[in-house]
Amino acid sequence: MTDKLKLALAVLIVAVGVGGFYFLGGKPELYQWATFLVAAAIAVAVALQSAPGKAAWEFAKGARLELRKVVWPAQKETMQMTLVVFLMVVLVAAFLWGVDLLVYLGVKKITG
Repeated sequence: MTDKLKLALAVLIVAVGVGGFYFLGGKPELYQWATFLVAAAIAVAVALQSAPGKAAWEFAKGARLELRKVVWPAQKETMQMTLVVFLMVVLVAAFLWGVDLLVYLGVKKITG
């Protein structure tokens, strides 16, 4: 039950931050964004105190750990694959243009 209250409080704090953002509509944008970001930071801090918040934090840490294990391609490989993808896009576009042209000519011949 307390976890639900903590999450509800976090949502309420975000809502207050959004309300503060619009309440300060005539003020400089810095004040508007600062109000919202402070409220969002407080809401995250409150949400992380709940069991679902702690689980989400552990999941994010695990995801970051797995991201570090990824072997990213070298720049040369990236450029080669980008070129291959670009070439395939051009080829498929040309093929579809040709099919469209044939259908257009066929319909034009049938309808006169």
